[in-house]
Amino acid sequence: MFNILQLNEISPIVTKVLGDKYVLSKDVQNPEAIILRSFNMLDYAMPASLLCIARAGAGTNNIPVDSCAQKGIVVFNTPGANANAVKELAVCALLLASRSIVPAIEWARTLKGKGTDVPKLVANGKGEFAGPEIAGKRLGVIGLGAIGAQVANTAIELGMTVYGYDPYISIDGAWNLSNYVIRETDLSRLFGDCDYLSLHVPYNSATKHIIDGAAIEKMKQNVCIINCSRAELVNNGDLLAAIKSRKVARYITDFPSDELLDTENVVAIPHLGASTPEAEDNCAVMAAKQTVEFIANGNIINSVNFPRVTLPRSGKCRVTVIHENVKAMLTTLTDTVSAAKINIANMISQSQGNYAYTILDLDDDVSETELKKLRAHTGVIKVRVIR
Repeated sequence: MFNILQLNEISPIVTKVLGDKYVLSKDVQNPEAIILRSFNMLDYAMPASLLCIARAGAGTNNIPVDSCAQKGIVVFNTPGANANAVKELAVCALLLASRSIVPAIEWARTLKGKGTDVPKLVANGKGEFAGPEIAGKRLGVIGLGAIGAQVANTAIELGMTVYGYDPYISIDGAWNLSNYVIRETDLSRLFGDCDYLSLHVPYNSATKHIIDGAAIEKMKQNVCIINCSRAELVNNGDLLAAIKSRKVARYITDFPSDELLDTENVVAIPHLGASTPEAEDNCAVMAAKQTVEFIANGNIINSVNFPRVTLPRSGKCRVTVIHENVKAMLTTLTDTVSAAKINIANMISQSQGNYAYTILDLDDDVSETELKKLRAHTGVIKVRVIR
Protein backbone atom coordinates (compact mmCIF):
# COMPACT_ATOMS: atom_id res chain seq x y z
CA MET A 1 0.00 0.00 0.00
CA PHE A 2 1.11 3.53 -0.79
CA ASN A 3 0.05 6.60 1.17
CA ILE A 4 -1.02 9.79 -0.60
CA LEU A 5 -1.54 12.92 1.46
CA GLN A 6 -4.42 15.14 0.31
CA LEU A 7 -3.83 18.81 1.15
CA ASN A 8 -6.92 20.22 -0.60
CA GLU A 9 -10.37 18.98 -1.46
CA ILE A 10 -10.02 16.94 -4.63
CA SER A 11 -12.70 15.55 -6.93
CA PRO A 12 -13.81 12.16 -5.53
CA ILE A 13 -13.33 10.67 -8.99
CA VAL A 14 -9.64 10.45 -8.11
CA THR A 15 -10.24 7.35 -5.96
CA LYS A 16 -11.32 5.41 -9.06
CA VAL A 17 -7.96 6.14 -10.67
CA LEU A 18 -5.91 5.26 -7.61
CA GLY A 19 -7.51 1.89 -6.95
CA ASP A 20 -7.01 -0.24 -3.86
CA LYS A 21 -3.20 -0.03 -3.70
CA TYR A 22 -3.26 3.63 -2.65
CA VAL A 23 -4.59 5.27 0.49
CA LEU A 24 -5.68 8.89 -0.09
CA SER A 25 -6.32 10.86 3.08
CA LYS A 26 -5.71 14.20 4.81
CA ASP A 27 -4.23 12.32 7.77
CA VAL A 28 -1.81 9.74 6.35
CA GLN A 29 1.66 9.48 7.83
CA ASN A 30 4.89 9.09 5.83
CA PRO A 31 3.27 9.76 2.43
CA GLU A 32 4.95 8.70 -0.78
CA ALA A 33 2.96 11.35 -2.67
CA ILE A 34 1.02 14.55 -2.09
CA ILE A 35 -1.91 15.74 -4.21
CA LEU A 36 -3.02 19.35 -3.83
CA ARG A 37 -4.55 22.35 -5.53
CA SER A 38 -3.83 25.76 -4.00
CA PHE A 39 -2.36 24.73 -0.62
CA ASN A 40 0.74 26.83 0.13
CA MET A 41 3.72 24.49 0.45
CA LEU A 42 6.43 27.15 0.30
CA ASP A 43 7.24 26.72 4.01
CA TYR A 44 6.01 23.14 4.28
CA ALA A 45 8.22 20.54 5.98
CA MET A 46 8.64 17.82 3.35
CA PRO A 47 8.37 14.27 4.75
CA ALA A 48 11.46 12.12 4.20
CA SER A 49 9.22 9.49 2.58
CA LEU A 50 7.97 11.87 -0.13
CA LEU A 51 8.62 10.87 -3.75
CA CYS A 52 6.38 13.26 -5.66
CA ILE A 53 3.89 16.11 -5.48
CA ALA A 54 1.01 16.42 -7.96
CA ARG A 55 -0.64 19.79 -8.44
CA ALA A 56 -4.19 19.48 -9.79
CA GLY A 57 -3.79 22.54 -11.99
CA ALA A 58 -1.22 24.22 -14.20
CA GLY A 59 0.46 26.73 -11.90
CA THR A 60 3.00 25.56 -9.32
CA ASN A 61 3.99 28.84 -7.66
CA ASN A 62 2.56 27.49 -4.37
CA ILE A 63 5.18 24.70 -4.39
CA PRO A 64 8.94 25.13 -3.76
CA VAL A 65 9.82 23.52 -7.08
CA ASP A 66 13.58 24.17 -6.97
CA SER A 67 14.12 22.91 -3.44
CA CYS A 68 12.02 19.84 -4.29
CA ALA A 69 14.38 19.10 -7.18
CA GLN A 70 17.36 19.35 -4.83
CA LYS A 71 15.71 16.74 -2.59
CA GLY A 72 14.75 14.45 -5.49
CA ILE A 73 11.02 15.16 -5.17
CA VAL A 74 9.30 15.19 -8.55
CA VAL A 75 6.64 17.91 -8.96
CA PHE A 76 3.85 17.33 -11.46
CA ASN A 77 1.22 19.69 -12.83
CA THR A 78 -1.74 19.02 -15.12
CA PRO A 79 -1.32 21.16 -18.23
CA GLY A 80 -4.39 21.30 -20.43
CA ALA A 81 -6.71 19.57 -17.98
CA ASN A 82 -8.57 22.80 -17.25
CA ALA A 83 -7.90 24.42 -20.63
CA ASN A 84 -11.48 24.41 -21.87
CA ALA A 85 -12.80 25.93 -18.64
CA VAL A 86 -10.30 28.80 -18.73
CA LYS A 87 -10.86 29.26 -22.44
CA GLU A 88 -14.58 29.71 -21.89
CA LEU A 89 -13.96 32.33 -19.20
CA ALA A 90 -11.48 34.16 -21.45
CA VAL A 91 -14.05 34.27 -24.26
CA CYS A 92 -16.61 35.55 -21.75
CA ALA A 93 -14.06 38.20 -20.73
CA LEU A 94 -13.75 39.31 -24.36
CA LEU A 95 -17.46 40.06 -24.39
CA LEU A 96 -17.38 41.70 -20.96
CA ALA A 97 -14.53 43.92 -22.16
CA SER A 98 -16.38 44.98 -25.27
CA ARG A 99 -20.04 45.39 -24.39
CA SER A 100 -20.19 47.12 -20.95
CA ILE A 101 -22.31 44.22 -19.73
CA VAL A 102 -21.31 44.38 -16.06
CA PRO A 103 -21.95 48.16 -15.64
CA ALA A 104 -25.25 47.75 -17.50
CA ILE A 105 -26.41 44.97 -15.17
CA GLU A 106 -25.40 47.01 -12.13
CA TRP A 107 -27.39 50.00 -13.49
CA ALA A 108 -30.43 47.85 -14.23
CA ARG A 109 -30.51 46.76 -10.58
CA THR A 110 -31.00 50.40 -9.56
CA LEU A 111 -34.35 50.36 -11.35
CA LYS A 112 -35.82 47.99 -8.80
CA GLY A 113 -39.07 49.44 -7.41
CA LYS A 114 -39.80 51.67 -10.43
CA GLY A 115 -42.74 49.45 -11.36
CA THR A 116 -44.26 49.97 -14.80
CA ASP A 117 -41.68 52.69 -15.56
CA VAL A 118 -38.88 50.14 -15.84
CA PRO A 119 -39.26 49.41 -19.61
CA LYS A 120 -39.25 53.13 -20.44
CA LEU A 121 -36.25 53.78 -18.19
CA VAL A 122 -34.40 50.91 -19.83
CA ALA A 123 -35.13 52.27 -23.30
CA ASN A 124 -33.90 55.72 -22.31
CA GLY A 125 -30.82 54.60 -20.41
CA LYS A 126 -29.39 51.71 -22.37
CA GLY A 127 -27.48 53.98 -24.75
CA GLU A 128 -24.99 54.70 -21.99
CA PHE A 129 -23.81 51.10 -22.19
CA ALA A 130 -23.37 50.60 -25.91
CA GLY A 131 -20.21 48.80 -26.95
CA PRO A 132 -18.58 47.43 -30.10
CA GLU A 133 -18.81 43.89 -31.43
CA ILE A 134 -15.69 41.74 -31.30
CA ALA A 135 -16.19 40.40 -34.85
CA GLY A 136 -13.76 42.07 -37.21
CA LYS A 137 -11.50 43.29 -34.39
CA ARG A 138 -7.90 42.29 -33.75
CA LEU A 139 -7.01 40.04 -30.82
CA GLY A 140 -3.46 39.44 -29.67
CA VAL A 141 -2.96 36.19 -27.78
CA ILE A 142 0.24 36.11 -25.75
CA GLY A 143 1.13 32.50 -25.04
CA LEU A 144 -0.10 29.67 -27.25
CA GLY A 145 -0.14 26.71 -24.91
CA ALA A 146 -3.17 24.55 -24.23
CA ILE A 147 -5.35 27.49 -23.15
CA GLY A 148 -4.01 30.22 -25.42
CA ALA A 149 -4.39 28.06 -28.52
CA GLN A 150 -8.04 27.34 -27.68
CA VAL A 151 -8.73 31.04 -27.08
CA ALA A 152 -7.12 31.91 -30.41
CA ASN A 153 -9.05 29.24 -32.29
CA THR A 154 -12.38 30.24 -30.74
CA ALA A 155 -11.77 33.92 -31.48
CA ILE A 156 -11.16 33.00 -35.13
CA GLU A 157 -14.55 31.26 -35.18
CA LEU A 158 -16.13 34.39 -33.69
CA GLY A 159 -14.86 36.45 -36.62
CA MET A 160 -11.82 38.10 -35.07
CA THR A 161 -8.43 38.54 -36.67
CA VAL A 162 -6.04 36.81 -34.29
CA TYR A 163 -2.33 37.38 -33.81
CA GLY A 164 -0.40 34.86 -31.72
CA TYR A 165 2.88 35.44 -29.90
CA ASP A 166 4.82 32.58 -28.32
CA PRO A 167 8.58 32.19 -28.91
CA TYR A 168 8.49 28.89 -26.99
CA ILE A 169 5.51 27.25 -28.67
CA SER A 170 5.66 23.47 -28.53
CA ILE A 171 5.12 21.13 -31.45
CA ASP A 172 1.82 20.01 -29.92
CA GLY A 173 0.80 23.64 -29.48
CA ALA A 174 1.55 24.40 -33.11
CA TRP A 175 -0.46 21.39 -34.28
CA ASN A 176 -3.45 22.50 -32.21
CA LEU A 177 -3.43 26.06 -33.53
CA SER A 178 -5.69 27.21 -36.35
CA ASN A 179 -3.92 28.00 -39.61
CA TYR A 180 -5.73 31.35 -39.57
CA VAL A 181 -3.85 32.57 -36.50
CA ILE A 182 -1.23 35.07 -37.66
CA ARG A 183 2.19 34.46 -36.17
CA GLU A 184 3.76 37.49 -34.51
CA THR A 185 7.40 37.43 -33.43
CA ASP A 186 7.62 41.00 -32.17
CA LEU A 187 5.69 41.67 -28.96
CA SER A 188 5.91 45.44 -29.43
CA ARG A 189 4.32 45.15 -32.87
CA LEU A 190 1.55 42.95 -31.47
CA PHE A 191 0.84 45.59 -28.81
CA GLY A 192 0.53 48.25 -31.48
CA ASP A 193 -1.71 46.26 -33.82
CA CYS A 194 -4.35 44.76 -31.55
CA ASP A 195 -7.64 46.03 -30.12
CA TYR A 196 -7.73 43.27 -27.48
CA LEU A 197 -4.96 41.41 -25.68
CA SER A 198 -5.35 38.09 -23.85
CA LEU A 199 -2.58 36.77 -21.59
CA HIS A 200 -1.86 33.04 -21.38
CA VAL A 201 1.72 32.66 -20.17
CA PRO A 202 3.06 31.22 -16.90
CA TYR A 203 4.37 33.52 -14.21
CA ASN A 204 8.15 33.59 -13.86
CA SER A 205 10.97 36.12 -13.73
CA ALA A 206 10.74 36.70 -17.50
CA THR A 207 6.98 37.31 -17.56
CA LYS A 208 6.56 39.31 -14.35
CA HIS A 209 4.86 42.62 -15.26
CA ILE A 210 4.93 41.80 -18.96
CA ILE A 211 2.18 44.40 -19.03
CA ASP A 212 3.61 47.58 -17.48
CA GLY A 213 3.74 51.25 -18.33
CA ALA A 214 6.28 50.78 -21.11
CA ALA A 215 4.24 48.01 -22.72
CA ILE A 216 1.00 49.96 -22.42
CA GLU A 217 2.61 52.95 -24.10
CA LYS A 218 3.07 50.82 -27.23
CA MET A 219 -0.59 49.74 -27.32
CA LYS A 220 -3.47 51.15 -29.33
CA GLN A 221 -5.73 53.73 -27.75
CA ASN A 222 -8.73 52.14 -25.98
CA VAL A 223 -7.15 48.69 -25.89
CA CYS A 224 -8.88 46.02 -23.78
CA ILE A 225 -6.69 43.66 -21.72
CA ILE A 226 -7.76 40.23 -20.46
CA ASN A 227 -5.79 38.35 -17.83
CA CYS A 228 -6.96 34.84 -16.98
CA SER A 229 -3.41 33.60 -16.41
CA ARG A 230 -1.62 35.09 -13.38
CA ALA A 231 -2.04 38.32 -11.40
CA GLU A 232 1.69 39.07 -11.44
CA LEU A 233 1.79 39.42 -15.22
CA VAL A 234 0.32 42.92 -14.91
CA ASN A 235 1.67 45.90 -13.01
CA ASN A 236 -1.54 47.06 -11.36
CA GLY A 237 -0.28 50.58 -10.67
CA ASP A 238 0.62 51.16 -14.31
CA LEU A 239 -2.61 49.52 -15.43
CA LEU A 240 -4.78 51.74 -13.24
CA ALA A 241 -2.99 54.84 -14.50
CA ALA A 242 -3.70 53.74 -18.06
CA ILE A 243 -7.37 53.11 -17.18
CA LYS A 244 -7.61 56.60 -15.70
CA SER A 245 -6.07 58.21 -18.80
CA ARG A 246 -8.38 56.12 -21.06
CA LYS A 247 -5.41 54.55 -22.82
CA VAL A 248 -6.80 51.19 -21.63
CA ALA A 249 -10.56 51.01 -22.16
CA ARG A 250 -11.18 48.05 -19.88
CA TYR A 251 -9.26 45.44 -17.88
CA ILE A 252 -10.84 42.05 -17.19
CA THR A 253 -8.93 39.92 -14.71
CA ASP A 254 -9.53 36.65 -12.89
CA PHE A 255 -7.33 37.89 -10.03
CA PRO A 256 -8.94 40.50 -7.77
CA SER A 257 -6.82 42.68 -5.52
CA ASP A 258 -7.78 45.52 -3.22
CA GLU A 259 -6.65 48.27 -5.58
CA LEU A 260 -8.59 46.80 -8.52
CA LEU A 261 -11.92 46.32 -6.76
CA ASP A 262 -14.67 48.89 -7.26
CA THR A 263 -12.65 50.61 -9.98
CA GLU A 264 -14.37 51.92 -13.09
CA ASN A 265 -13.64 49.89 -16.24
CA VAL A 266 -12.04 47.07 -14.27
CA VAL A 267 -13.94 43.79 -13.96
CA ALA A 268 -12.38 41.55 -11.32
CA ILE A 269 -13.66 37.96 -11.48
CA PRO A 270 -13.01 35.91 -8.29
CA HIS A 271 -10.60 33.40 -9.81
CA LEU A 272 -13.21 31.29 -11.59
CA GLY A 273 -11.06 30.15 -14.52
CA ALA A 274 -10.89 26.48 -13.58
CA SER A 275 -13.93 26.46 -11.30
CA THR A 276 -16.03 23.97 -13.20
CA PRO A 277 -16.82 20.40 -12.13
CA GLU A 278 -15.42 19.16 -15.44
CA ALA A 279 -12.09 20.93 -14.96
CA GLU A 280 -11.79 19.76 -11.36
CA ASP A 281 -12.43 16.17 -12.46
CA ASN A 282 -9.95 16.43 -15.34
CA CYS A 283 -7.21 17.89 -13.15
CA ALA A 284 -7.74 15.32 -10.40
CA VAL A 285 -7.67 12.41 -12.83
CA MET A 286 -4.50 13.63 -14.56
CA ALA A 287 -2.75 14.29 -11.24
CA ALA A 288 -3.69 10.83 -9.96
CA LYS A 289 -2.62 9.04 -13.16
CA GLN A 290 0.78 10.76 -13.18
CA THR A 291 1.28 9.93 -9.51
CA VAL A 292 0.43 6.26 -10.00
CA GLU A 293 2.63 6.00 -13.09
CA PHE A 294 5.58 7.43 -11.21
CA ILE A 295 5.16 5.39 -8.05
CA ALA A 296 4.38 2.13 -9.83
CA ASN A 297 6.71 2.40 -12.82
CA GLY A 298 9.05 5.34 -12.22
CA ASN A 299 7.86 7.10 -15.37
CA ILE A 300 7.80 10.91 -15.29
CA ILE A 301 5.04 12.71 -17.21
CA ASN A 302 4.36 16.46 -16.98
CA SER A 303 6.94 17.31 -14.35
CA VAL A 304 7.95 20.93 -13.88
CA ASN A 305 11.34 20.19 -12.30
CA PHE A 306 12.52 17.03 -14.06
CA PRO A 307 12.49 15.87 -17.70
CA ARG A 308 9.80 13.70 -19.21
CA VAL A 309 11.14 10.12 -19.08
CA THR A 310 9.06 7.06 -19.89
CA LEU A 311 10.12 3.50 -20.65
CA PRO A 312 8.03 0.32 -20.99
CA ARG A 313 8.83 -2.15 -18.21
CA SER A 314 11.24 -4.99 -18.97
CA GLY A 315 13.62 -7.13 -16.98
CA LYS A 316 13.20 -8.32 -13.39
CA CYS A 317 13.42 -5.01 -11.55
CA ARG A 318 13.68 -1.31 -12.30
CA VAL A 319 16.12 1.13 -10.71
CA THR A 320 15.48 4.85 -11.05
CA VAL A 321 18.11 7.47 -10.30
CA ILE A 322 17.56 11.19 -9.83
CA HIS A 323 20.90 12.93 -10.16
CA GLU A 324 22.68 16.11 -11.07
CA ASN A 325 23.27 16.74 -14.75
CA VAL A 326 27.04 16.17 -14.71
CA LYS A 327 29.49 14.56 -17.08
CA ALA A 328 30.08 10.81 -17.02
CA MET A 329 27.23 10.15 -14.60
CA LEU A 330 25.59 7.65 -16.92
CA THR A 331 28.87 5.74 -17.27
CA THR A 332 29.27 5.75 -13.50
CA LEU A 333 25.82 4.28 -12.97
CA THR A 334 26.09 1.59 -15.63
CA ASP A 335 29.61 0.61 -14.51
CA THR A 336 28.34 0.13 -10.96
CA VAL A 337 25.58 -2.18 -12.15
CA SER A 338 27.87 -4.08 -14.51
CA ALA A 339 30.44 -4.58 -11.75
CA ALA A 340 27.75 -6.48 -9.84
CA LYS A 341 27.40 -8.76 -12.91
CA ILE A 342 23.84 -7.60 -13.52
CA ASN A 343 22.73 -7.21 -17.13
CA ILE A 344 20.92 -4.03 -18.14
CA ALA A 345 17.92 -5.07 -20.23
CA ASN A 346 16.93 -1.54 -21.17
CA MET A 347 17.61 2.02 -20.08
CA ILE A 348 16.88 5.65 -20.71
CA SER A 349 18.33 8.91 -19.40
CA GLN A 350 17.21 12.50 -19.95
CA SER A 351 18.34 15.83 -18.54
CA GLN A 352 16.67 19.16 -17.89
CA GLY A 353 18.73 22.06 -16.66
CA ASN A 354 20.78 21.08 -13.62
CA TYR A 355 19.07 17.73 -13.12
CA ALA A 356 18.68 14.41 -14.89
CA TYR A 357 16.74 11.19 -14.51
CA THR A 358 17.84 7.69 -15.43
CA ILE A 359 15.84 4.46 -15.58
CA LEU A 360 17.67 1.11 -15.58
CA ASP A 361 15.72 -2.09 -16.24
CA LEU A 362 17.75 -5.01 -14.93
CA ASP A 363 17.57 -8.73 -15.74
CA ASP A 364 18.36 -9.65 -12.13
CA ASP A 365 17.36 -8.25 -8.78
CA VAL A 366 19.66 -5.69 -7.22
CA SER A 367 20.91 -6.01 -3.66
CA GLU A 368 21.00 -3.34 -0.99
CA THR A 369 24.79 -3.34 -1.31
CA GLU A 370 24.61 -2.25 -4.96
CA LEU A 371 21.94 0.34 -4.14
CA LYS A 372 24.20 1.82 -1.46
CA LYS A 373 27.01 2.05 -4.00
CA LEU A 374 24.75 3.88 -6.43
CA ARG A 375 23.61 6.29 -3.72
CA ALA A 376 27.21 6.96 -2.68
CA HIS A 377 28.24 8.48 -6.01
CA THR A 378 28.74 12.25 -6.01
CA GLY A 379 25.82 13.95 -7.71
CA VAL A 380 23.30 11.18 -7.05
CA ILE A 381 20.25 12.60 -5.28
CA LYS A 382 17.82 9.70 -4.96
CA VAL A 383 17.85 6.03 -5.94
CA ARG A 384 14.72 3.89 -5.95
CA VAL A 385 14.12 0.25 -6.85
CA ILE A 386 10.77 -0.86 -8.27
CA ARG A 387 10.07 -4.57 -8.29
